[in-house]
Amino acid sequence: MQHSPARFLDRTTPPKILTLILLAGLSALAMNIFLPSLPGMATYFDVPYGLMQQSVALYLALSAALQVIIGPISDRFGRRKVLIGSLVLFLLATVGTLLAPNATVFLIFRMAQAVVASGMVLSRAVVRDMVADAEAASMIGYVTMGMSLVPMVGPVIGGVLDDLYGWQANFALLLVLGVGVLGLVWADLGETAVLRRASLMDQVRTYPGLLTSRRFWGYTLAAAFASGSFFAYLGGAPYVGDKVYGLSSTEVGALFALTAIGYAAGNFLAGRYSVRVGMNRMILTGTLVTTLGLSVLALLTLARLSGPTVFFGLTVFMGLGNGICLPNANAGMLSVRPELAGTASGLGGAIMIGGGAALAAVAGVLLGPGTTEMPLILLMLGSSVASVVAILMVIRRARQIGA
Repeated sequence: MQHSPARFLDRTTPPKILTLILLAGLSALAMNIFLPSLPGMATYFDVPYGLMQQSVALYLALSAALQVIIGPISDRFGRRKVLIGSLVLFLLATVGTLLAPNATVFLIFRMAQAVVASGMVLSRAVVRDMVADAEAASMIGYVTMGMSLVPMVGPVIGGVLDDLYGWQANFALLLVLGVGVLGLVWADLGETAVLRRASLMDQVRTYPGLLTSRRFWGYTLAAAFASGSFFAYLGGAPYVGDKVYGLSSTEVGALFALTAIGYAAGNFLAGRYSVRVGMNRMILTGTLVTTLGLSVLALLTLARLSGPTVFFGLTVFMGLGNGICLPNANAGMLSVRPELAGTASGLGGAIMIGGGAALAAVAGVLLGPGTTEMPLILLMLGSSVASVVAILMVIRRARQIGA
């Protein structure tokens, strides 16, 4: 479908890249800005760290469930309506987290915040609506490179706000930013989908066409396991920083930025070289970079040469690898059935985020009183190795069918 040229703040034309960056960036920021606050929030609500840490896993789990339906709904009713509705619900949930009287109520509203995941899912689908396969990988790379600037500073800001004003300041900031992004989406994001008249159940019946595709599974599992190492890190790194290394919220937040710097660099490389090198080779390169970095970290930790600088510093390679891999893996998912871009984005994202939720929960279980950082490192490494195996399956299948 040919779209009119994008005009900024004209909701009759496709959105500018800036709008997609901020939309996806809010989704990423909602996931990680409060991470340095987790130990302090456990103290505030008088609950174990493991329970408070489940705010990460539960958020990811609901994100996964929502993504199964967000894609098909947006294919039928349009990206614009779904995004605006999701942002309104996100704002209501954010108010709920600020007013929560106890940990249970907080976790309920925290889970409800996951509706903002539509921003990450549908920003990719909008790109795929606008451009073709290889160019989509390149554009997604540039979009997520800009997007990564937001979560790069998110934990840094979150740590500082926590030390100065308490954990509530993080959610107050999300509320203000959410209002701003809602206004921008309303004014700038024109409809890009070719609306389909099929019912939701009719669209769900198209899932077998994706789920029986070995290439779709390969791309999805490569993305799931590659990002799984990062989600395990999100679930466990605040504990490691606070309990193992004795760092403050501000210090943990600042060190989280190292991974995001690597991710931004990887996104830049994806945007620059994906068309030239090809999606599959870029995904393989990214997964190998992550695996190599985590292998070095595991060896140094076994040799008792680790510490906060080594632990957080080597996660730069995890960020770099994911930055190279994920834009291409996401474009690969969407390329299997281009006419189902929203469905593929939602279904693939659900599998990816659902796996991340499971790994974040496992990280919380593995880390307890007296544990070191090693269980978390091994969990991250195992997930990364699985991503290498998944993309090798795709490459083998592509050779078989001559793709």
